[in-house]
Amino acid sequence: APTGTPEPTADPLLLVQQQCDALGVTPAASDALPFQGGALGLFGYDLGRRFESLPQQAAADLTTPDMAVGIYDWALIADHHQQTLTLVALKNAEERAAWLAQWPAREAVPFSLTSRWRSNLSYADYAARFAAVQAYIQAGDCYQVNLAQRFQAGYQGDEWQAFSILNAANRAPFSAFLRLPESAILSLSPERFLSLNNKQIETRPIKGTRPRCDDPIADAQQAESLRHAEKDRAENLMIVDLLRNDIGRVALPGSVTVPELFVVEPFPAVHHLVSTVRAQLPDTLQATDLLRACFPGGSITGAPKIRAMEIIDELEPQRRNAWCGSIGYLSLCGRMDTSITIRTLIAEGQQLYCAAGGGLVADSDPEAEYQETLDKVSRILPALEQTGGSVGPDA
Repeated sequence: APTGTPEPTADPLLLVQQQCDALGVTPAASDALPFQGGALGLFGYDLGRRFESLPQQAAADLTTPDMAVGIYDWALIADHHQQTLTLVALKNAEERAAWLAQWPAREAVPFSLTSRWRSNLSYADYAARFAAVQAYIQAGDCYQVNLAQRFQAGYQGDEWQAFSILNAANRAPFSAFLRLPESAILSLSPERFLSLNNKQIETRPIKGTRPRCDDPIADAQQAESLRHAEKDRAENLMIVDLLRNDIGRVALPGSVTVPELFVVEPFPAVHHLVSTVRAQLPDTLQATDLLRACFPGGSITGAPKIRAMEIIDELEPQRRNAWCGSIGYLSLCGRMDTSITIRTLIAEGQQLYCAAGGGLVADSDPEAEYQETLDKVSRILPALEQTGGSVGPDA
């Protein structure tokens, strides 16, 4: 990992690129092993403050850093489909294997909640902030803002156990667990932020949500309702346009395309409306250039992005920290894959933090939008109820 602490004005992504370059190796790309050493870790939402000038109104109450990324010259990769373990090492592979073999098993302390979940916003608080967003939209400041509330509960024990429970309940394609010096990050993300493979860029923004139903007929009706919902389609299209613009800042001219628009994808708790944007990155640019141009993801800010982020900082009581940032890898072979850290918990100081939000537009309804934030964590907050505590958000 990089030594020393960069200056606050330094570009952290430039530092990542420099540290990867310093390894002096460019392995051949492989579909079987997309990560062959390189950078891997957390890019928090507030890393965006290094690239854009934003107000300092929301409280910075967590100590998890804006970026927590390791530079790795080896990795142990588990393929759960093939049920294989692969040790990737740029050097000293046998020494790495011997070190792993003698590493003692970690003793896990049973996980349990020690308090109720409570929100940082009552419904009245949320409604007041909703009204403020609507006033900004009517004034022409913006046309979509992602507004969130944050839930908090005390806990004790091993965070990996909590992640295992949540991972089984959510089956999310971009699940990730990070143990950091200050905290642990438990991510059940359904959303890809940016991938880069053979210089082809892909992003798959999520915008538009309906809760799942136990009854198959009712559930199919929910999916069909989302597929044809004008409000959700408009919301999704706004973010597609924003991402086309962000990616277009670094992509080859004329290469940005939208091969999929308004596809309904089912997840355990909700149906989501998903689109796909693709483009080609010039040979002269790196994955870090793409990440910098698009960070943070437009699907969790709003549009126009910078004004939406200013409004978020004004209206949300606390900074988002790791939530709505990204977890991913930048491989030495040139590949990158990153998530948007939604459905993501921060475990810090024996407290769990879990936020949920939604995109507000001109014709949004406050009660429906508030309920959507609850729907999004319906497989997260209650899933930990069995471990103790009394789950069910306080008003």
